[in-house]
Amino acid sequence: MFDDFLVRAMLAGVGVALAAAPLGCFVIWRRMAYFGDATAHAAVLGIALSLAFSMPIFGGVLLVSLLMAITVSSLSGRGFAMDTLLGVMAHSSLAVGLVAVSFLSGIRIDLMSYLFGDILAVGTTDLMVIWGGAFIVLGLVVWRWSGLLLSTLNADLALASGFNPKQEQLFLTVALAIVVAVAIKVVGVLLIAAMLIVPAATARSYSGTPEMMAIIAACIGAFCGLSGVQASYVFDTPTGPTIVCISALLFVISSVASRVSFFRRSL
Repeated sequence: MFDDFLVRAMLAGVGVALAAAPLGCFVIWRRMAYFGDATAHAAVLGIALSLAFSMPIFGGVLLVSLLMAITVSSLSGRGFAMDTLLGVMAHSSLAVGLVAVSFLSGIRIDLMSYLFGDILAVGTTDLMVIWGGAFIVLGLVVWRWSGLLLSTLNADLALASGFNPKQEQLFLTVALAIVVAVAIKVVGVLLIAAMLIVPAATARSYSGTPEMMAIIAACIGAFCGLSGVQASYVFDTPTGPTIVCISALLFVISSVASRVSFFRRSL
């Protein structure tokens, strides 16, 4: 089964979606969409460091993404406006990473595959890394669900319930860094944030509880991964962007349907 590149691509897309979509709910609830962008853009610098020091790409990207996420978290609330800080960190890290890649001599680099993903080239080892990361992220989310949710809703309530909001923020930061590291092969640096946000935003209209939103978001993400791979194969389009386009299309359809339903109830 794993000899078929389409099967490997579909499994990779589902694995990333299952990890990214529940985290995307917290990204939306905490209004930290730009945080995911900053972490993802830093991955380019991680790629450059990995190639320069002959390290595994996953390890270098995970390390730099963690450093970026922790740096942004520690600097927030210390006289820096969050949107300004994230804007500076996101774009400067992407620029530094691209410049660093240009200095690598004697190494052949397909930069487009890192920026937009190359899911059809996913191998068995890549699948193991993706699903291993997905299980770690899902395990973290399930284990820390109550603390993450309470910290998101109200930091004082979380403290009263015995949870440390700063610690929960650290768990969320680690989970985001892992998702960025495993998603590069699937959708690339520039589209990772879409895998986090769009399925969760689509699921919000159909969810009555936070838990239900996370489950629906994961299902929508998995569906988009499967249908995106199939559509890109049929129409000969880039796979990562096709997955994101299908996610965006579902979001538009969901938004229009919600508006129509609201107007019908109001009449």
